[in-house]
Amino acid sequence: MSDEIKNLVDRARAAQEKIEFWSQERVDEMVAAVGWEVYQLEHAKACARLAADETEMGVYEDKLGKHQKKTLGTLRDLCGLKTVGIIEENKEKGLIKIAKPIGVIGALTPVTNATSTIACNGLPILKCRNAVIFAPHPKAKASCDLTASYMREGLRKVGAPEDLVLNIKEPTIDLSQELMRSVDLVVATGGGPLVKVAYSSGKPAYGVGAGNSTVVVDETANLLDAAVKIRNGKIFDNATSCSSENSVVLQESIYDMMMKYFKELGGHLCSPEEKARLREVMWPDGVHMGRNHVGQHAQKIAALAKIAVKPDVSFLMVLGEAVGAADMFSGEKLSPVLTVWQYKEFEEAICLVRDITRYSGYGHSCGIHTTNDAHMVELATRARVSRVMVRQTQPFGNSGNYDNGMPFGLTLGCGTWGGNIVNENVHWKHFLNTTWVSMPIPPVVPDEDKIFGAHWAKYGK
Repeated sequence: MSDEIKNLVDRARAAQEKIEFWSQERVDEMVAAVGWEVYQLEHAKACARLAADETEMGVYEDKLGKHQKKTLGTLRDLCGLKTVGIIEENKEKGLIKIAKPIGVIGALTPVTNATSTIACNGLPILKCRNAVIFAPHPKAKASCDLTASYMREGLRKVGAPEDLVLNIKEPTIDLSQELMRSVDLVVATGGGPLVKVAYSSGKPAYGVGAGNSTVVVDETANLLDAAVKIRNGKIFDNATSCSSENSVVLQESIYDMMMKYFKELGGHLCSPEEKARLREVMWPDGVHMGRNHVGQHAQKIAALAKIAVKPDVSFLMVLGEAVGAADMFSGEKLSPVLTVWQYKEFEEAICLVRDITRYSGYGHSCGIHTTNDAHMVELATRARVSRVMVRQTQPFGNSGNYDNGMPFGLTLGCGTWGGNIVNENVHWKHFLNTTWVSMPIPPVVPDEDKIFGAHWAKYGK
């Protein structure tokens, strides 16, 4: 282990041991103090501005809104929550559950959502009496350091150990790997290769799968509302979120009206020739996604592809031709580029969602704009995704919003489909150890007739 990582882990472990048996009241005071330092407007502005300037991705105003909303939403989820002592009791079964911290957690953060991810992971980690060491993406190290410094300021104000929050100042792949091998738990938010490294670290790890949200719009939907929400998700922070709408699947009877709305809302439909030039910009070698377009405005991307667009264009559209490598636009794009598909029968739409997510974004999410509950249930039943947003903007809804019940969090588990152990948004409960206490109860002996009766009646004993 390098001296740098050993020093960070030793400091974090010493700090965590000091709060291991703190009362709930003191823990809550600490979390509120840290949350306020991260949330307050001037600090949020500084974090968002630095993140936008440093990464050269996304939109400052959107980063500011995301930073504040995700921080406040996470605090809402934590408010009044019991994470100390007995947190569950079942008298009938004679069971109680006692919450305990995990220890020192290593949190790898992405370049796309640097400061908001630190808040979303850091606050519940502290709520569960753990210490955290952040390993930022090298292109977001300054904004991560600033966010961590605000968190440390909050700790200091309430007399909590500042070393409960630490970060690697000059991150490298080697240092991040060392950190993962040295902590008690790893939380990896980022690309597929990063998550695979986390899973091979030898330590328990929560990771995420790739995003490629596909949204169905059927003939019963409020079309203008659907178009606005899809546009909003596609352009938010220049689509740096893994939840951004990447494909939209339109029922053929509403196709023309939806395309009309998209164009009125700032969309530009690329011709086949424009699509070909755009593909060369986004996948320069024909296989691997480039970086010049990631998190950039539609106007800049259009200029790179030599596509003439009106000044009010905020996103580009291409028609989907095939699912898979034959049409790279069927995958994740991390940019304000939307792939448009058409279907006749709803069965077609479901098959498209399944095929698209199988190619890219397996297990992550999809959405539907409909007032037909049967369509909603059918899609949710058959799509191999961990979350389905109904009549919502994908990047707002997937990671928790004020108008839905999803836990706030930017580490979105994708289940076994995405190579993850959880289907949930990683949140506070994933940062706790629990001890089960079992007391004797009157015997509950299984009734053989109840268990086997139907089988015996049909097949005999």
